[in-house]
Amino acid sequence: MPDIRIFMGDNNTKNKSYGFALFLIGCLFFIFGFITWSNSQLIPYLKIACQLSDTQSYYVASAFFAAYFVMSVPSSFVLKATGFKKGMSLGLLIMALGALLFIPAAKDRNYALFLTGLFIIGTGLALLQTASNPYVTVLGPIESAASRISIMGICNKVAGILAVYVLGSITLNNVDALKAKLLTLSPAEKNIELNALASKVIGPYTIIAIVLAALAIILYFIHLPEIKDEENVVEEIAEIKQKTIWSYPHMLLGALAIFFYVGVEVISYDTFAGFGEALGYSLDTAKHFATYTGYGLLAGYVFSIFAIPAIIDQRKALIIATLLSMLMVLLSMFTKGIPAVVCFALLGFTNSVMWPAIWPLALTGVGKFTKLGGALLVMCIVGGAVLPPLYAKLAEQMGSKQLGYVIMIPCYLYILYFAVKGYKLKNISTSTGK
Repeated sequence: MPDIRIFMGDNNTKNKSYGFALFLIGCLFFIFGFITWSNSQLIPYLKIACQLSDTQSYYVASAFFAAYFVMSVPSSFVLKATGFKKGMSLGLLIMALGALLFIPAAKDRNYALFLTGLFIIGTGLALLQTASNPYVTVLGPIESAASRISIMGICNKVAGILAVYVLGSITLNNVDALKAKLLTLSPAEKNIELNALASKVIGPYTIIAIVLAALAIILYFIHLPEIKDEENVVEEIAEIKQKTIWSYPHMLLGALAIFFYVGVEVISYDTFAGFGEALGYSLDTAKHFATYTGYGLLAGYVFSIFAIPAIIDQRKALIIATLLSMLMVLLSMFTKGIPAVVCFALLGFTNSVMWPAIWPLALTGVGKFTKLGGALLVMCIVGGAVLPPLYAKLAEQMGSKQLGYVIMIPCYLYILYFAVKGYKLKNISTSTGK
């Protein structure tokens, strides 16, 4: 086996510095979660406020996640110029600008402007994700990268659960009574009610913008260890050095795995409220169902921290999780009531292993291309923009929101392929995939 060196802190000062860095990145992952999971509440909220169809309402996810596809590779070049810390600070400022757009969008009930704000927020998040995920991956041994990313995932999902409760209680309070009332009103009266509903989002997103701007300023002036291109996940070995990122097919296959994973994860929480309504629950009840997915993800991340790699390595965990996810989807499609809700919520637990496992498997051995490779992986978060509207269209054509979840099965099958074979790095052996 070749001598593969992991770049770790070799003194107490460096380790302390890395520990503080991970704490700050954890705060950023909290922000990622709150902003991203807010979309699960914006979808039913904007469907009512802007009078949208099911498919149109899922453009919330499309606008948000499309930014990752457009901006991730440019973000890698921004990071080369600014470094990780300044790049993350810039990302926070961009997100703040996007949040401020919600003010005029709400006043005019302008769906296109809402989508523009979401795209700008997604642009800032693309820059943050392009910096933070590789940053976490390289701050320690590749074998425990899944555990570190799982810790970040806990920060992310705790924030997501809070977002569902906080934003849902503000924007979707007594929503079933409002929907019934709208059916009895004249066009003028209906317009007044819808304007009042739209205005509910102004306060929360103004606060979000202020917090993001404040964090950007704080992050700019705080010291973080800068990871140089040489200090990557696995040192390049002289005899197999590659000239371009395209020389690493396992990384490209990993990027596609991220595409499908993010798509199915977004479906698992952004469509949960609609799934609950299809099962016969009121929207006042179903609007909180996405939190069950969040609890499942949290449980999965805690499991990963203690079990990977101590009990099971990240690749084998990915295989098992993918198989269980397909089983949960099938049970969700063909059961009713509480069993269907429980099975759909358990997708949170089975999905939790995938993001932390795919990242280190995909970035193993890419050396000086870590930043660009990370950008390509983040770019494929666009799966969250593509798959939810496709699910909605398929569900409409099949006449069943439950049966529409069949779209998730081929996604999981590809992830299974990556975990079994696609992850392998040509001409190099590592303990990661054993």
